Amino acid sequence: MNRLTGILSITLVLCFSMALSVHAEHQGPLIAGWLEVVIISPWKLRLRAKLDTGAKTSSIHATHIEKFKRDGRQWVRFQLPQGKFKKAVAIIAEMPVLREVAIKRHNLDPVIRPVVELGFCIDAHFYRAEFTLSDRSQFNYPVLLGRRFLKDNILVDAGKIFMHNDRKKMRKCIDSALQQQAKDDPQASSK
Repeated sequence: MNRLTGILSITLVLCFSMALSVHAEHQGPLIAGWLEVVIISPWKLRLRAKLDTGAKTSSIHATHIEKFKRDGRQWVRFQLPQGKFKKAVAIIAEMPVLREVAIKRHNLDPVIRPVVELGFCIDAHFYRAEFTLSDRSQFNYPVLLGRRFLKDNILVDAGKIFMHNDRKKMRKCIDSALQQQAKDDPQASSK
């Protein structure tokens, strides 16, 4: 009887701890390495991202940035990298400007950059974040995820990289997000 009680107790403790870990996975922030792969919506661009707790704002590599007015609002047209980001720029995007930010630079005047909202997946998790548009060709990674985004969404394990690099999960995530967007805004999918 004692042995059966011990086995039953161990089984209950294991089941309870497994239930807590599953619950925590869905309730708390994702734990990710300092480098991860993201897929940018709606273009399904697969890019490397540096998760940088030293940067306040997220940023994405963009070139040929042009501001213009549409329906009385400020918009921006830009090119995004496709493939190896330093070698090919192929996708032209147009998005509303949420705001502009002054980016501080060491021993130089601040530079004003437009900010847009982008959706993206890391593993099976879909997020939305504000990104400054910037030529990041002098950097190693086309995407930088900063503190504003990280603080509520991701804990960074500075000793790890590419913890969430499952292509099937990421494709499923981005496809689900695009399907949901089409349901929420049928006109957006016809543009």
